[in-house]
Order: sequence, then C-alpha cells, then structure tokens
Amino acid sequence: MTITRIETGPRMSEAVIHGDTVYLAGQVGTPGDSVTNQTRETLAEIERLLTLAGSNKAHILRATIWLADMADFAEMNAVWDSWIADVAAPTRATGEAKLADPGYKVEIIITAARA
Repeated sequence: MTITRIETGPRMSEAVIHGDTVYLAGQVGTPGDSVTNQTRETLAEIERLLTLAGSNKAHILRATIWLADMADFAEMNAVWDSWIADVAAPTRATGEAKLADPGYKVEIIITAARA
C-alpha cells in the first residue's frame, strides 16, 4: 500500500496518507496569541491540510487536543464547538501538557478518512 507524505521536512511531515486514512502532525497557532486565536488558526491549518490530503472536517475520525493549561478548556471549546457544529463530531480527547514552545497554548492532532 502506498504512503503519501505532504509538506515533508527533515524532521516530519505535516500529513501522511496511508490507504484511506490521513494522519496530521500536531498543529498549532501563533505563539503568544490568545487561546481563541490559536485555536482558530490551528483549525484553519487543519482544514487546509485535510483539503490537500483529499479530506475535510466531516471525515475526521479522531482529534487529540493538548492544552498548556486546562483552565483554557472552555475558551478552546467555544471555538471548537462552533467549527465542528455543521458536521458529525469525531471522537476526541483533551489533556494538559507542556507544549514545545511556552507561547503555544493549544495543539491539535487529527486522524481522518479520505473523502
């Protein structure tokens, strides 16, 4: 079975397609922005990558969301809930973690089916 990599660099690919499954690397917004802005930017990047991979948010199977501080859960959910409202919600887990840059407040990892 073919493996297709999208936006591959020396460390990682932004997306990998294997069969009819799309795996996205963790996506983040602009460091230092609010949780709301970072979540919006992250979801826009997810949509862009899913489009490149032949998918879309309606085909998301699973989302893993990391927050630098669980106190930001409601703020992130306000953006997520609005974004996902027009499609069936995927499975999802959210946890708190120290992210790669102290300015990052949210990171989202997606697995989706191809459309």
